[in-house]
Amino acid sequence: MDRFNAMQAFARVVETGSFTKAAETLHLSKTSVTQLVQQLEAKLRVKLLNRTTRQVNVTADGAAYYERVIKLLADMDDAETSLSSAAVLPRGRLRVDVPSPLARMILIPALPAFYARYPDIQLDMGVSDRVVDIIGESVDCVVRGGEPTDLSLVARRVGNLRLGVYAAPAYLEKVGYPAHPQALSAPPHYVVGFRWRHYNLAASYILRRHEETVMVQGRYIISVDDGNAGLAAGLAGLGVLWLPEYMASEHVSRGELVPLFKEWQPDPIPLFIAFPPNRHVSAKLRVFIDWVVELMARHAPVDE
Repeated sequence: MDRFNAMQAFARVVETGSFTKAAETLHLSKTSVTQLVQQLEAKLRVKLLNRTTRQVNVTADGAAYYERVIKLLADMDDAETSLSSAAVLPRGRLRVDVPSPLARMILIPALPAFYARYPDIQLDMGVSDRVVDIIGESVDCVVRGGEPTDLSLVARRVGNLRLGVYAAPAYLEKVGYPAHPQALSAPPHYVVGFRWRHYNLAASYILRRHEETVMVQGRYIISVDDGNAGLAAGLAGLGVLWLPEYMASEHVSRGELVPLFKEWQPDPIPLFIAFPPNRHVSAKLRVFIDWVVELMARHAPVDE
């Protein structure tokens, strides 16, 4: 038995809650993962997992052993990546998931500079606004806007996305300029709805002007769950649009979007990186997080 592979298989089964998912993330067969865990239990003479036809649960002994295993695996990873630390750069495969507009407009254009520093890191980048099962899908980290809802994850705030309110000239020619944010709640106005994460309701927005605060949800004829799709709907004149300034600036300069309610300030959207609390922050993940922090400090700094 290769004890390292057995410990790695056991840890991944605990994290994913499934022999099948663990096998997929380790690129092994389910039979191989099952045999490795069985061999580990035989070696230790302890039952680590309770298995039924529907689920896998860790035993009390297994939970205690898991905490020791992940520390040991982390130490081994550090030992490998720190060999000749002056000469060896972080390396390996890193799975991340980021919002599509952020990837298209900020992260991917900056990647050449990232790879100039870290040429041996392989990024598998999921580009979406969906809710990601970080452990089940074996994702190292996600970048998301909005306050974290999964309190089991470690979340680090990396930026504030400043928002503006915009409309296409064709929309304004058709229905007129809204004089007040509350006008968006009644005919003839519409907003482009955005379905935030797993909620089944379109997002509402808060705008502030001096001591006055208004919450706007608005009526919509289309709602989306992707930032790029929302931008396309706004450009097509399908409603008033809330957008991060980095997404809107180019379209404003070309006259494709018109800023509204300039005296009002929408609340910014906080931007976070989240990762599992029991997952070792490897050298490659640490430098990726630091790079995102550095990048967002230029594009969407966190207010002091």
